[in-house]
Amino acid sequence: MTEPLVKLLLIDDDLVFRLGLRTWLEQFPDLQVIGEAETEATVLQILAASPATLIILNLDLGRAVSTWTSRDQEAGLQLCQLLKRQYPQIPILLLSASPLPEAIAAARQSGAEGYCAKGTRATELLTAIRQVATGQSYWSANAPATIAPSTQVGAALPVSDRPLAVSQRHPLLALWQKQRLSGLQQIDAALAAITAQLRQPGLPVLDRAVLAGRWRELRAARWVVNQLLAPPEPDPETLRDRSSTLSDISRWEESGWEESAWEESDRRISVSEPSLRISTGSELVASVPITSPELAGRPLQSRLFDRTVSKLQSPLQNLTNTPLEIDILREEKKRELLYIILRKLEETLDELRFAQVQPAQLLEKQPAVIRDLWVATTTDFFGKYYTLQLGAMNLEVVKVLLQDTPTVESEILNKTPLSWDLFTYLLFQIPLVVDNVPYAAHTPEAIERAECLLQNLLLQVANAVIQPLLNHFADVEVIKQTFYDRRLISTREIERFRNSLSWKYRLERYVGEPKAIFESQYELLVLDSRGIAKTSIYSPRNQELRELAGLQLAVTLVLETRDAIAPRFRSAIAFLGSGFVYVLTEVLGRGIGLIGRGILQGIGSAWQDTKIGKNGERPKQ
Repeated sequence: MTEPLVKLLLIDDDLVFRLGLRTWLEQFPDLQVIGEAETEATVLQILAASPATLIILNLDLGRAVSTWTSRDQEAGLQLCQLLKRQYPQIPILLLSASPLPEAIAAARQSGAEGYCAKGTRATELLTAIRQVATGQSYWSANAPATIAPSTQVGAALPVSDRPLAVSQRHPLLALWQKQRLSGLQQIDAALAAITAQLRQPGLPVLDRAVLAGRWRELRAARWVVNQLLAPPEPDPETLRDRSSTLSDISRWEESGWEESAWEESDRRISVSEPSLRISTGSELVASVPITSPELAGRPLQSRLFDRTVSKLQSPLQNLTNTPLEIDILREEKKRELLYIILRKLEETLDELRFAQVQPAQLLEKQPAVIRDLWVATTTDFFGKYYTLQLGAMNLEVVKVLLQDTPTVESEILNKTPLSWDLFTYLLFQIPLVVDNVPYAAHTPEAIERAECLLQNLLLQVANAVIQPLLNHFADVEVIKQTFYDRRLISTREIERFRNSLSWKYRLERYVGEPKAIFESQYELLVLDSRGIAKTSIYSPRNQELRELAGLQLAVTLVLETRDAIAPRFRSAIAFLGSGFVYVLTEVLGRGIGLIGRGILQGIGSAWQDTKIGKNGERPKQ
């Protein structure tokens, strides 16, 4: 009898641990990982698209990016409570490397069905997953003090029978620690918000300076809080608990996971491949063979996609000075279109991995890959068989839109910059060159550049989807009611919008593009918390510069001439201006001053003369 398929959602901000856990789970035919996430927004979107049978949640969320204390588990607990409120029917299995008793108790009270330490044996973890997925509960015997060890799977003591936690035995120390963690949490939240604002492209210089000052003040305040409210030394019982946790971790490392859990994987994976250690906090838990760049690239791709999905929750207002085709869409339609492109891009990457396309082959196929992505998105967004009745004719919308493929390719798709670099980065982890310096795939610089390239690709493909619609069905009432923003539904506004787009492409072709080539730059469309912004990145474009001709070449010559003449001309103007100012102030100014002084003295003398009288005698008192 075939066992029912268990669909798993992994929630953990440790990318390496997620990779190891997912690779280990793939050997079991009854278990399927439908998604990975590290943020609340990504979790909710995955569950909305594909409900899971079981959620595996790391209670230590936030430790990878936080410098509070290794035992703070508030983020994981809050997410657990949120999921149980919105999806009470989906069981949750908790994992933790250093569980806090109060957090485990609160998670259990909120409805979590199971808990296992990250040092649990692989066989026990597998049992817990299958048991919790069937609606039963499983609380590991290694759970902290607030949960009594159970001799039978799923058994637990009532809350009143549990031993007192350390914080209950020492209320003053618990209050001290709570105040410290609360203050650090508020400071860290403010620091994270300011850091996110500082990363926004196009931020004014004054705002950046103010935010940088606030960031330094918060860092100083954090140091003061750490010094004044330093945590007390742990008591012997805490040390014993920590030793027990370390022994559990060592036991997992020495037993089932490495020897049995990966046994099947090792048959498929060459032992000569390098291995990567999975870390849970400060300890090493398991040895995960990294088979190939394709396997290692999936967590990196998931991370980039998760960050992009999070930004898609923000407003999608156009903050650039140029119109975009998607400006005509309603906000929810923009978001829907970008989600579709992201999903189709993920499918495209999976197909390329399955076909084992090499980087050199990908360079040749790149235009076709981008074109297929556009075709698939257009078909999915409008519907393959979507038909409009115009007069006596029934027109299939997608078929009509795809007739503009050559125009869309030449105007938008083929001009999407560095798309090959993005694909090779996601598929093969080839280093990205940032400001003429290559950065490894997992470095912050490479991740930030890849995120910009990914968002630019999404927005350019979205513009390419809407451009044929504006050419063929711009003023059709059904289209306007279904897709358009209410501010752009009148015929006059639509025609004005189309004319603005036409002028944008003319100026871009003859002025903007040669200027960008001459300045060795690409302009990218990116997403930030305020909307769609534009940013520039450096990239050598010497070959394109040599191929310029006609008006485009003339633009570069004008720019070069201006660069050659402008500094000298400005210097000459500044010199003449300073001379003119000298003449006005030192010569004419002094002369006018002397004349004015004489006039004032004459007026004063005349005033005195009126008092003395015509005969020169003073008036009588």
